Amino acid sequence: MTAERVGGRGPRELRTVQVTPGFIKHAEGSALCEFGDTRVACTVSVEEKVPPHLKGTGRGWLTAEYGMLPRSTHTRSEREAARGKQGGRTQEIQRLIGRSLRAALDLSAIGTRTLIVDCDVLQADGGTRTAAITGGWVALALALGKLTGQKMLPREPALRPVAAVSVGIVGGRSLLDLDYGEDSTAGVDLNLVGTSGGELIEVQGTGEGQTFSPAALGELVALGSEGIRHLIDIQRAAIG
Repeated sequence: MTAERVGGRGPRELRTVQVTPGFIKHAEGSALCEFGDTRVACTVSVEEKVPPHLKGTGRGWLTAEYGMLPRSTHTRSEREAARGKQGGRTQEIQRLIGRSLRAALDLSAIGTRTLIVDCDVLQADGGTRTAAITGGWVALALALGKLTGQKMLPREPALRPVAAVSVGIVGGRSLLDLDYGEDSTAGVDLNLVGTSGGELIEVQGTGEGQTFSPAALGELVALGSEGIRHLIDIQRAAIG
């Protein structure tokens, strides 16, 4: 008998996704991104400087930071600041967020400044990195609109739609947007970052407990691309 998904959703259905723009008052751009019970607060801040390797090039930069609140999960986790260093998972995820959002933007259009995307997990139930990328894009769009309105940019830079979602094989079924229970038992687990046109920016995937065929990979990518198109519609609605 096939196990029913939480909320009774079908294998090709996203969780309830909600993006609330302007969630943080003081940031240049912000959004609360919710994938079911996963909630990530995303903000964009602006610094009027660039890293040393970009000085004199006329190009800007975008970087990201990611973190989880101590009680975002079932038991309290120690703050990484208290340990004095970030864990490998945190570094890997924030690099993924940065790469994904840099692919959305022509950095030569923002001048010699740095955009810092902060993604803080308030509550985790699987898919925190995909929610961070999806919400981070909305925060970025709002920040660029604000900079343009303040005449800090000659024009609003073109921002390519980018979103992210998880897919996987659980109990022999290909599923879209895994929650924690599904992710923790998945035989195959992928995270996809892509555009509205079906182009992929990044694919992170592994066989957790089984091997998988090229045909199965193609099915998962197609399923994830369908989900990304729905997420981009939600992003567009959030920024009006």
